Parts: sequence; C-alpha cells; structure tokens
Amino acid sequence: MITQSDIKTLFASLLEKIKSEELRDNVVDIWTEGCKRGAWESVDELKKMPFTLLTETRGVSFVEHTIAVTEGALALAQAQIDGYESLPYAIDLDRVIAGGILHDVGKLMEIEKNGQDGYRKSHSGKCARHPISGAILAAEMGASEELVNTIICHAKEGDGRPQVIETVFIHQADFATFNPLVMLKGGQLIQ
Repeated sequence: MITQSDIKTLFASLLEKIKSEELRDNVVDIWTEGCKRGAWESVDELKKMPFTLLTETRGVSFVEHTIAVTEGALALAQAQIDGYESLPYAIDLDRVIAGGILHDVGKLMEIEKNGQDGYRKSHSGKCARHPISGAILAAEMGASEELVNTIICHAKEGDGRPQVIETVFIHQADFATFNPLVMLKGGQLIQ
C-alpha cells in the first residue's frame, strides 16, 4: 500500500516548493487516494509504470514524466515572471507545481498492469480519460476549482475551454514531453 509518506518522498523536491501547507497536503492526499483506487501497491510499481499507452515511451516512466512536466511548467512560469517588465496576469506558482504533480493523477486509475509484465487501459480508463477521472478525484478530495481546471484542461479536453494561466504552462510542458516521442516513433524527429 502506498502511503502519504511514500508520496511525500517521491515528490519531495517539488512539494517543498509549495508554500501553502494546506495545498501541499491536498496534493499528497489526492495522489495517495489515486494510488489506492488504481490498486498500486508500491513506489517501485509507480516507477516502472509508463506515462502513456499511446506511444512508445522509450523507458520514460510515469513518475519521471510527472516531474519533468512540473519542472517544465514551473520554468515557463518563472521565465515570464523574470522576463516581463509588467506581468499582464497573476501567476500562482503553488498552483503551477500542484497542478503539474496532479495533471496526470487520473492515469493511476486509467492504466493497470496486464499480469504479463506490461500495461493496459483499465475499465476505469475505458470509461473516462485521465483528465476527467483525475479532475473528479481532485474535486472529491477538496481541490479548488482552479486546480481542477489544471487537471481537466491540460490535454485535449481543454481545447477551446477557459483555462487558468497555470493550465497553459502545464499543457505546454506536457506536450513538450509527449510530442517528441510520437515524432520519434513516426520518424519525424530530426536528430
């Protein structure tokens, strides 16, 4: 069983950057509940789980992807904070980090082990894509509507929908980690 302590350790370097203790605890609680609902039993299992079933991940795990997206979104936000003489909108860095850690939390319920050293889409995943199931989980666990927006709108479900600025950063960082693998598989990534 994956505990709150396991999640705190797994994402320690990111969680410590969240200034709001309440938000930090909420992120940990949401992840812990997602692990429970998805029947993930150990951190080692999480570290082996691919971040997508849509293309060859070339060894990039779900945990690595989550950290990369969060760090990338944070860097995009910080670049605007540091680079714009007059920031045209407020950026909540706590929400960037929390949203990055949680953006794919629904995959804990969408992906399951297939019993043969591989992975497949779960029944839950067939019923609802991870942005939907992750947003529902987060809302049930008391996440703010703005944080729910970062989860539900980070992927194609957010196309054309109103978004908080933090969702924009998370979306861009997410696709910057996904698209190159799709391009590589299709022979379209120039190396």
